[in-house]
Formats: sequence, C-alpha cells, structure tokens
Amino acid sequence: MTKEEVNDIIEGTIMEMGLQDCADRLVGNWHLRGISGGEKKRLSIALEILTRPSLLFLDEPTSGLDSASAYFVAQTLRNLGHDGKSTVISSIHQPSSEVFALFDDLFLLSGGQTIYFGPAQKAVEFFAKAGFPCPSRRNPSDHFLRCINSDFDAVTTTMMACQRVHEEMSITGSLSTAAIKATLIEKYRWSEHATTARARIKEISTTEGHGFESKSKCEAKWWKQLSTLTRRSVVNMSRDVGYYWIRITIYVALSLSVGTIFYGVGSSYRAIFARGACGAFISGFMTFMSIGGFPSFIEEMKVFYKERLNGYYGVGVYILSNFLSSFPFVAVMSIATGTITYYMVKFRTEFSHYVYICLDLIGCIAVVESSMMIIASLVPNFLMGLIIGAGYIGVMMMTAGYFRQIPDLPKIFWRYPISYINYGAWGLQGAFKNDMIGMEFDSLEPGGPKLKGEIILKTMLGIRVDISKWWDLVAVMIILVLLRVLFFFILKFKERAAPFLYSIYARQTLQRIKKRPSFRKGPSFPSKRHQSLHPLSSQEGLNSPIH
Repeated sequence: MTKEEVNDIIEGTIMEMGLQDCADRLVGNWHLRGISGGEKKRLSIALEILTRPSLLFLDEPTSGLDSASAYFVAQTLRNLGHDGKSTVISSIHQPSSEVFALFDDLFLLSGGQTIYFGPAQKAVEFFAKAGFPCPSRRNPSDHFLRCINSDFDAVTTTMMACQRVHEEMSITGSLSTAAIKATLIEKYRWSEHATTARARIKEISTTEGHGFESKSKCEAKWWKQLSTLTRRSVVNMSRDVGYYWIRITIYVALSLSVGTIFYGVGSSYRAIFARGACGAFISGFMTFMSIGGFPSFIEEMKVFYKERLNGYYGVGVYILSNFLSSFPFVAVMSIATGTITYYMVKFRTEFSHYVYICLDLIGCIAVVESSMMIIASLVPNFLMGLIIGAGYIGVMMMTAGYFRQIPDLPKIFWRYPISYINYGAWGLQGAFKNDMIGMEFDSLEPGGPKLKGEIILKTMLGIRVDISKWWDLVAVMIILVLLRVLFFFILKFKERAAPFLYSIYARQTLQRIKKRPSFRKGPSFPSKRHQSLHPLSSQEGLNSPIH
C-alpha cells in the first residue's frame, strides 16, 4: 500500500471511533496523563479494526464508555460485520436496549451451559415460550441475566418479605433462578435453535479444508517491519522516563561516586587491591542495575504477544529491532560510566584502554539486558522476574573470578561450564588485563623491586595473560549473540507449544466444572457435537450475552 492509502485508512478509523479530538495527543503512561480511559478503550478497538481482520474477538468493548459512545462503537462494529469482510464476536457488559438491538446473534452461557444460541431478536420470544416473558419496559439483556444468574438465590430467599422481591417473583413465579436456568437449558436443548445449530456444525465439520486464508504471516517486507518496529521502540523508550533515562541518571551518579572514592588510585602496593575492587564493582554491580528495566521488558513482551498473534511481524525482526532500538541507550550508559570512572580513577593514559573499557561495558550490559528479556518471556509477572533475574546475576557475580578465583572454583558445574558461559568472568578478566598489563606497582617493602602487572594477574588473580583481552571481549559478544538466538528459539517454542498447553488447561477446566455439585444437579449436556459450541467458558462473562 502507498503511504497515502495507509493514511486514508488511519484517518477513517479515527473518525469511526470518534477520536478526532485526541488524534494528536500522547496516549500517556505512569508519569504522563495522556488521553482518558474511554478514549483508550476506543483506541484499542481502533487498533484491532484497522486491518479489517476476518475474525475479530472483543472482550466487553463498551465497558467504561458512556451510552452515546457505547452505541456508536457498537454501530461501527455492526457495520464492520455487515460489510462482508469480518465476523465480530464480542462479550458485552450491561448493554442498553439500543445497543442490544444492534446484535445479530446471541449466545447465552451460565455455568458453562448453553441457555440460548440463535438470532438476538428471537431471544425474547424463546424466553416467553419457556414461561419467562420479558416485561414490556425492561431491557431484554437485563431480563435474560436476571433469569439465568443463580449466584444470589440464597440472598433472595432471605429477602422474600421485601415488596420489591415479591414484584420480581411475580414475573418468574415461585421458582428459584437455578430452577429457571434448568428449565431454559432443557427448553433450548429441544428447540429449533439447537437443531439449526447442530445441523450447521455438522455441515461445517464435514467440509474439507477451510473457507478462509490464514494471515499468520505479515505481508510487509522485512525491512519495513524492522524500520517500523525500531522507530516505534525508540520513541517508546525515549518517552518512558523509567525505561532508560532514570537508569542513565543512576549510572552517572554511581560513576561519580566510584570516581570520587577511587580518585587517583595510583600504583602503590595497596592500589593493587583498590584497582581490583574498582574493576569488579564496575563490571559486576554496574551491570547488575540493568535489572531495573525489567518492568518495562514485561510490558513490551505483552505487546509483542498480542501483535504476534495477529501476524503483524516475525519473531526474528522483533528481536533485532529490540536490540537496535536499545543499543543507543546502552551505549550512552556504558560510555558515560566508562568516561567518568576512567578519567577520575586514572586507570591508564592510552586512548585504546579507554575504548576497551567502554566496549566491555557495552557488551556486558547488553548481555544482561538480553538475559532479562529471556526471563521476561518465561515468567508471568515482573515480581517473579525480578527475583529470578537477581538470582541469575548473583550466580554470575559469584563465579566471575573476583570473590573467588576461577582456578579455585569447584570443577564440577561451577567452573565447567558456568564460568565459561559467564559474561562476568570474561568481562572482568578483560577489564583486569586492560588495566594491569604493562603497569608496575610498588612492592610491599619500601625500596623493593617493582611488581609487574602480568605477575599480579597470574599469582594474585589467577588470570592467564597469554590470551589477549580482545579475545575476552569477543567471548562476551559471542555470549550476547547466543542469548539472542536462544531468545528467538524460546519465543518460537512458546508459539508452537502454547496451543497444546491451552488445550490441556481447557480440558482440565471442563473436568473441574463437571465435578461441581451445581453442575451435576442440572440437566445433562447436549450431544458432544453440540458441546463444540461452548467448549470453554471463563469465570468472567459466564452470564454474558455473546454477539
């Protein structure tokens, strides 16, 4: 599509949802007010109907909207369904009579059992034939829910003396809601609506193939996907203060603290330990702060899952765009930290050593961010992710070679393979080599021979000096690439495994529902073929009419 065509569709969708007045305003986040709740609701619907999907699921699209907005949103959805391109399925919360009149079909569920499934306008007639007519001045949807919601039967029994309850009982007789629901289920089971539904399901089941094209693959070119995702991520990261800006501020503040504490550390014998502690803090604890972006990672993963299910872009494109958009911020943090500490502590005078420490920090922080993204894709909430992420980084710090030298680590597990896949071990070794090789330190005794940095690395820190520091940096970069590849395979595996896991969960949920006493007392389910109309019912919306 051309840019003009895209803009025309966007402007048309904005007008359909009545978002013209807030079209140029920011959506908002935790520190920015942005648009109202109702406008966000309409915006979320607009994002879904923008591509005119063949099948559109909506969960209570009118909740939080005033009556006028709810009506126009429902009217837009009706038009979308009637243009022949989309089928709209929606749970609805307390629809007005005007909104209810817009529905084509109605699906009533209660406790996982079908009360009614058929044309919405014939539902009133069905209830009347069953012996529960809708009063002339009552909203049909309110009447339906009152007849099938048995949650308050016990409360109603204790309030029989109330005149208002007597008035309600005059409509339904002396029957409880559970009895009314059982009657309606039995009536529907043998009604023409159930017969029509079973016949239609049988017809669909015997049809070979599908009558639609799957849109699981995005039609846009990969470079367009990459540029769009990268641009959006950069905008999001730059606008959200908590994503990187606060972390950059903390990095600068801590770097100044490190610089003042270790200022002009020198080359005395005591400076050996000071330089080691300073290097360990920078490559260890400074990278630990990357865990602060975990809440933002969790929110980003939620957006990815939603958009990926709609087939907007590929997994590989998303991972690459995430790295490219975050790289400038990671570079700013690393260069700021490296510049402040390098020149305040006065490690070495050569510019190549300054470049190395900046590259080492960039690699280590990028590895930690990649690790946090992997954890974010595996945990259900950010609190669990923070705990697991902190534990992971703690293990990396313990085996990095500062708290205990790598040759002294137990060979089983801790040295092989943990220390070799530990970004901190390679990063810290490279930092120590970058600082000490070529330097000379005073001996413990005044006037004694100078101590070479290479000897200190081998004897005091247990680091091999025959391997170049640049190979240590290469090892960090390899770990970074491997983590991104692992992230890719995890997301792909979750895509393939999710339907299987959801089907297991659905079967277990249905078995638990069948074991309920209230379920066993009610009438039996229709045939298995009929059950396929409602194999899954969540607690939210069990009594909701469905369009």
